[in-house]
Amino acid sequence: MSMSSNEKDTKSLTELLSKLQNLYHQKKEQLEVLHQEIEELRSILASLNTLISTKSFLSADQLYSEKKKPSDDYFKEDVSNEEFKGTNVKRKIFSEDKNEDEHLICILNFYDYKKVNIKFIDPEIRAIDETNENFLNIFLRGALIKIKETNPDLNISYDFYRDTKLIEFININNLTSIKDYDLITEKIRELLFVQLDKIP
Repeated sequence: MSMSSNEKDTKSLTELLSKLQNLYHQKKEQLEVLHQEIEELRSILASLNTLISTKSFLSADQLYSEKKKPSDDYFKEDVSNEEFKGTNVKRKIFSEDKNEDEHLICILNFYDYKKVNIKFIDPEIRAIDETNENFLNIFLRGALIKIKETNPDLNISYDFYRDTKLIEFININNLTSIKDYDLITEKIRELLFVQLDKIP
């Protein structure tokens, strides 16, 4: 039985709506990434402006030594939390597809040396959920459980992609060490590359 003209029109419009919705969500996610990058640039510009305005009358040697001290202190474990307020250590993970084009697949932010926010780009492609075997073995057992052994206050929560079980954001609170952030970054990278191998 052939479809009526109305049914064909409805089907075409539904397909068009679906494509437009997907395009809308992709653009929205790209905007979120751009907003994060703009905020990071704004923070860097503000820091540079402050540095230049307060240090402009120092010699180059003095300026270098003044700048060096905070960066050396930055990774000390005994620096007070107050000194880290407003900081953000941002990292991006890229992959290469079969056409050798570089793609951003994940963004990690370490706020105030306390909170980590991990965003998966295109979570429907990454296909990571709480029961995923790679997620459990590589990330949870390989990183978070190890960190929690020395940091029992560590906690984790997830934001899911639309109305699915797929993880879009991982939120980690009460992290206390840049070394732990390094481990988290390493294991997220490993997880994503293992997942990429499964994508046809």
